[in-house]
Amino acid sequence: MDSLKSIIFPNIGNRNSMIKKMIFSMPKYLFLILFIIVLLPVYLILSLLVFCLSGFPIFFVQDRVGLNGKKFKLYKFRTMIYDAEKYQQNLKYLNEADGPVFKIKNDPRLTNIGRFLSHSGLDELPQLFNILKGEMNLIGPRPLPILEAKKINLKYKLQRESIKPGLFSPWVLDGYHRLSFDEWMKNDIFYIKNKSFIYDLKIFWKLFIFSFKLFFSAFKEILVG
Repeated sequence: MDSLKSIIFPNIGNRNSMIKKMIFSMPKYLFLILFIIVLLPVYLILSLLVFCLSGFPIFFVQDRVGLNGKKFKLYKFRTMIYDAEKYQQNLKYLNEADGPVFKIKNDPRLTNIGRFLSHSGLDELPQLFNILKGEMNLIGPRPLPILEAKKINLKYKLQRESIKPGLFSPWVLDGYHRLSFDEWMKNDIFYIKNKSFIYDLKIFWKLFIFSFKLFFSAFKEILVG
């Protein structure tokens, strides 16, 4: 009987699973929409600060690698001078990260407001719209730029791309760029293998507290100098 149903209605199983997925996802997306609405004044203030202190564009949009290696546009508040990517090659000698990634904490391309946004993590807030679009999750491995993602060892690459990338990553809690690239990748794989609703809640709570500390630390940098 079941086999007869599958012949007559070949897509009914897929349709049911899609409907279930949509129903389970609804509370998450409703919460996300409400959260974005609450944050609208913050978005407005930060947008005005970027515009008044460093002009247009307000947002930085970059191609990143997501689920199953699919490219998507990642959104951030712009923290660097316009066309900053053109100057990256000239700054390779300042790179503080190992492996194929590029990171300078006090990057000379950072604008004054951009330094605060970058060091406080507030520049990442527009990625809530990436989550709303279904391209990212709240927690997961950080999405890498296309060129950097291509250079990752295949054993890491396939596992990292087996789930959606995240706005927050457990890797940040465990040392961020102080970890070697290999340690970073192993940290991501550990999260992927142990991912669960309860585990995500624990990580989110830790990251919530960490974000506040990061904000006040960045604010203190402004006061000091």
